[in-house]
Amino acid sequence: MLPGTLRAAPGDAIRPFAVSMPEEWIIELRRRIAATRWPDRETVNDQSQGIELEKLKPLVEYWGAGYDWRKAEAKLNALPQFMTEIDGLDIHFIHVRSKHPNALPLIMTHGWPGSVLELLKTVGPLTDPTAYGGRAEDAFDLVLPSMPGYGFSGKPTDTGWGPDRIALTWAKLMERIGYTSCVAQGGDWGSPVSSAMARQASAGLLGIHINLPAVVPPEIAAVLATGGPAPAGLSEQERAAFDALSASAKMGNRSYAIVMGTRPQTVGYGITDSPAGLAAWMLGHPGFSRWTYSSSDPEKSPDEVLDDITLYWLTNTATSAGRLYWEYGGRSPVFSGPEMTSEISLPVAITVFPGESYRAPETWARRAYQNLIYFHEVDKGGHFAAWEQPALFSAELRAAFRPLRRSL
Repeated sequence: MLPGTLRAAPGDAIRPFAVSMPEEWIIELRRRIAATRWPDRETVNDQSQGIELEKLKPLVEYWGAGYDWRKAEAKLNALPQFMTEIDGLDIHFIHVRSKHPNALPLIMTHGWPGSVLELLKTVGPLTDPTAYGGRAEDAFDLVLPSMPGYGFSGKPTDTGWGPDRIALTWAKLMERIGYTSCVAQGGDWGSPVSSAMARQASAGLLGIHINLPAVVPPEIAAVLATGGPAPAGLSEQERAAFDALSASAKMGNRSYAIVMGTRPQTVGYGITDSPAGLAAWMLGHPGFSRWTYSSSDPEKSPDEVLDDITLYWLTNTATSAGRLYWEYGGRSPVFSGPEMTSEISLPVAITVFPGESYRAPETWARRAYQNLIYFHEVDKGGHFAAWEQPALFSAELRAAFRPLRRSL
């Protein structure tokens, strides 16, 4: 158990939580960074062999000399945080109630290599929309849990902690907090978790919003698996989606998922022992590295990325987080298959962000989800949309869930 962790009492107790990492852990992190043994420079002029040395080394050196983790702690501790035990595991979550009456409860799920930190910029716009150009009637009560094995949540010691079990845990969490109705949102891993909640028809769940929908038709997935050419008869958008998925597979953009889906323990030894190795591994996620090195957001700094990497390091969750890919059989949320969507009858909303590696065509989305109530393509943002474009992301959630408020 981490120092500073307030373990939930047995039963249904919810306890306050605050982050306070020991100073000696931070000193040890800096010592290890200073002792990094760097590899040779890559022999290409792109990322086809992995993150380039000239990009990673300055970030890691700043991590060891100029970065201040205490600022990240202050951001987290400025919000109401709690811990509760569900299914034998401590679950950490942020819970911010709106000041506006009749706010709609919303549970949002982060992804990998993200954390609750990737969602913090949306807290204000979602819970207090009038302060951000929105309407009071669009307010949300917000619940942001850390997934099992991630951040300050407990690390599973048994198998079976995949999206379905996490979805059941989230339903219990919302019930324990006292909500009788809610909506759910997710991108990256949050997409299969939210979809599982919808498939399970969790009590009181009104609908879901996802920004990485599992909408690749089975016949398309079969062709992609063999590396074959695009089937005839695809529309322009469908062909663009096929080409993007095909190119991504050929470039090895999902190699991180394949490794963690088959050998999370093996890769864990290296990234648990070396801060530079952890940073390189996390930045190997194409969505993470693309935003880190290509973002035009003037407010983004290296500290935002290092906040997230440091959270993994200090909580020692690089391996436990990676096991989620093993639980899912190494599959991508995109290739979940029709069995993951055909049983969903609850309302589903989708936003497509242009910087996403896979941009779902509306035709495929409507095939996958029988009750698609909202589909919108926006002009900014990528894989970590809530982190990259919090104002736009929040506006999308307000619009997507507005029709469901009428059923309350």
